[in-house]
Amino acid sequence: MAHIAVCGAGGWGTALAVMASRFGQDVALWSPFEEEIEGIRRHGEHKKLLPGIPIPRDVRLTSDLACAADADLVLLSVPSFAVGQTAEKLRPHLRPDTVVANAGKGLEEATLRRFSDILTDKLPGIRVAVLSGPSHAEEVGRGVPTSVVSASTDLEAAERVQDLLMNPTFRIYLSRDVAGVELGGALKNVIALAAGICDGLDMGDNTKAALMTRGLAEMARLGAAMGAKAETFAGLSGMGDLIVTCGSMHSRNRRCGILIGQGRPVQEAIREVGATVEGYFAALSAHQLAQKMGVEMPICECAYGVLYEGKPVQSVVEQLMTRRKRHEVDESWIG
Repeated sequence: MAHIAVCGAGGWGTALAVMASRFGQDVALWSPFEEEIEGIRRHGEHKKLLPGIPIPRDVRLTSDLACAADADLVLLSVPSFAVGQTAEKLRPHLRPDTVVANAGKGLEEATLRRFSDILTDKLPGIRVAVLSGPSHAEEVGRGVPTSVVSASTDLEAAERVQDLLMNPTFRIYLSRDVAGVELGGALKNVIALAAGICDGLDMGDNTKAALMTRGLAEMARLGAAMGAKAETFAGLSGMGDLIVTCGSMHSRNRRCGILIGQGRPVQEAIREVGATVEGYFAALSAHQLAQKMGVEMPICECAYGVLYEGKPVQSVVEQLMTRRKRHEVDESWIG
């Protein structure tokens, strides 16, 4: 039996804790909010973010990060703005042989850095990995068959995640392309929000298929410019995550986009979703990275225009459809 500390008791962190405990691991679930822990303890489930999924009695619920002191694996599942500060607080509690895997998706808003880079800086000497792919918390918590990717430049660290978490309902593949896996997980949220806007406008399947396909090309184009492998975006952490996020009502980003497409103001739509809409923050990061790297990302730029500049959604649809003529594929599939 391995010791696993899940840091972050949101929907995804809770689902990971439930799954790992169900398959025999010793699990601690941490939240910085004592009231959240007490609510979970009282109800036996996370009523707000993962209702109907009972949390095994063996899961240790705590607001003390010392729960990571005996951990073979720490899974970090906190909002993007909290990754760095949580890592700093974790550092004194970690054993040298502990692997820390970030399970959240996004980029640090202030610096545009990937989370693995932040963790490597904040946790010197600790092996770091990332876990990403098409994995709605609601389904993982119920034991629905799911496949994801564990990535690290240290393949033994990625394998540790695979060995400790893989089970008959949760298949894990390995990758060394950390940049590609992380960027796929972050950028797909922007495309999912845009896909939701299409659904809110009732534009139909043709429009959404085009948006997803060309959105994937944008994701891969930026990823390649930042040192990722283009083929990673055709895998679980790219195409796979894009499909599930654009097509499901479990997706907060899609639900937010639907509300915006139906005419709700952006901030009102975010509040109504009632949980972090990472695509909103990722749209700003994508806009800034596209400018910095000199990469053309018209769909992400239009999403940025709607979310941050107040552009009418109908006008950006026209803007996309009347762009200059071009080949679908120039030099590669990401053209």
